[in-house]
Amino acid sequence: MTLASKITLARIFATPVIVYLLLTTNTTYSRLFVILLFVITSLTDVIDGYLARRLKQITTLGKFLDPLADKLLITSVLICMVEMRLVESIPVIIIIAREFAVTGLRLIAAGEGVVIDASRWGKYKTIAQVVTVIILLLRLDFAVIFLWLTVLITVLSGFDYFKKNIRIFAYEG
Repeated sequence: MTLASKITLARIFATPVIVYLLLTTNTTYSRLFVILLFVITSLTDVIDGYLARRLKQITTLGKFLDPLADKLLITSVLICMVEMRLVESIPVIIIIAREFAVTGLRLIAAGEGVVIDASRWGKYKTIAQVVTVIILLLRLDFAVIFLWLTVLITVLSGFDYFKKNIRIFAYEG
């Protein structure tokens, strides 16, 4: 297992810790600690990608685990924020639906022997989601605007994945 994959796994294992702390902390300092932990965990996405490219250790496992780790982290925190009444459920459902749809596309592609790499729009989506989660956790007044912009970017990135990979669904008979 490569160093990049180990860092990605650390992001996966950090997710339940962040969820637990998010749902059980109630002081300003503890909330700031959770936000800091979320930021650090989110930054591992940049670090593992950089190391995989730099060390020439891009693997099929990494291509699978990296987006999975991102989805687990973001969707888990968003669900917690619905529970905490920091955000409405509709934008979160839209974001999660896109994640399921793209994951389904990736699974179909994998069944055909195709690995779908992250697209530019997918990277924009991840950045937008991370920034929006931070803004929501900080409870800034303009957070809802960022949330809906992120929903738009998320949906557009989903369309982009399907548009570029529709050939996977072509029937050969």
